[in-house]
Amino acid sequence: MNYAHVAGVAVHLPERSMSTAELEERLAESSPGVRIPRGLIEQATGVQRRHLAAPGQTAATMAVAAARQVMEETGLAAPSLDLIIFAGVSCDAVEPATAHMVAAELGAGCPVFDVRNACNSVLNAIELADALIAAGQYRTILIACGEIATSSVRWRVESPDDFVAAIPSYTVSDSGTALLLQAAAAPGVVAHRFCANSSHWPAAVMPITPAPEGGFEVAPFRVDFVDLAVGVRKLDHAALTGPLTERGLDWDDLAAICVHQASLASLNLICELAGIPLDKVEVTIVEHGNLVASSLPAQLHQAIRAGRVQRGDLVALVGLASGVSAGTVLLRW
Repeated sequence: MNYAHVAGVAVHLPERSMSTAELEERLAESSPGVRIPRGLIEQATGVQRRHLAAPGQTAATMAVAAARQVMEETGLAAPSLDLIIFAGVSCDAVEPATAHMVAAELGAGCPVFDVRNACNSVLNAIELADALIAAGQYRTILIACGEIATSSVRWRVESPDDFVAAIPSYTVSDSGTALLLQAAAAPGVVAHRFCANSSHWPAAVMPITPAPEGGFEVAPFRVDFVDLAVGVRKLDHAALTGPLTERGLDWDDLAAICVHQASLASLNLICELAGIPLDKVEVTIVEHGNLVASSLPAQLHQAIRAGRVQRGDLVALVGLASGVSAGTVLLRW
C-alpha cells in the first residue's frame, strides 16, 4: 500500500514589509477627518508586521516562488510531478484554475486543479493528496499556495465604525508556500479529521456581488465577531483532538503544533477549546501577520528551520477557517 510522505516544505515571503505603526500612519493620511487610534490594531490582534507583495506579483507567482524552492531542495524537476493542487484563498482568475498558471510557469505537464476552503485550503489539500496517493492514483503531488491578501486592505475609512470594521483586513499578509507529497512505504500523513458548522458562514465573508455597471465586484471582508465565536464554540472539538487520542497520543507527544492564526485572540481561543499547550505552538502572527492559507505550512517550515522538528518527529497542523470549519492533520515529518 502507498502512503503519503511530506518530502519538503518551502515558504516565500516578500522582501517588502510594513509595521503596524507604519500602516496606521498611511491609513491616517488617506482618511482625513477620521481619528485613527494608534496602537489599537496591535492591541486587538497582536500583529506587529505584515508582508506586502511587490507590484505585479500575483497569487500564482507567489506560489511558484515557493514551489521552486521546495523542488530545488528535494531535487525534483517539474516533469516528475504527477499532480499540482493550488490551495488558497487568493486566486488570479475566476476561470481557469490558478493551478494552471502555476503549472505553466513551472513547466509542468501534469493534471491540475484548485482547492478552496478559506484558511483551511492547504489542510484540505493535504487530506485529498493523502487519499489520492493511497489509492495509487498519483505518486508525487505538489500543493502550492499563493496569497495576495493585502489586496483586501481598506486604506481609506470614512468613520470610526468603518475603521473598526476594517481591522481584520489590517492583519493579513502576502506569501507563498509549497508542500511536496510523495508515495512512501510508511505513513507520513498519519491521520486527519475535519468538521464544519456551515450555518455560521455569514459570520465572516467577502462576497462577490453584481456591479451596478454590469459584471461583478468583490465586496469588503466583513466579520461578525460574536457570531463567529459562537460558530467556533459549536464546532465538534473532538475533531481537533481525534487524530491524536485515537492513537493514544496527546499534545505533549508532538515536537511542534501549528495552529492557524488570524489574531492572538483567535489563537488563544482555539488552544483553549482543544487543550493545546501554548508553549508548543509555532507563533507567526506577531512578526508575519495573518498568512491566510499559508499559515500552517509557514509554521511547519519555521519549526523545521529552527531545529524544533527533526525527521521522524510528529507534528500537528490545526486549522480554523471561516465557514466555519476546523480540523487537524497529524504528520510524521
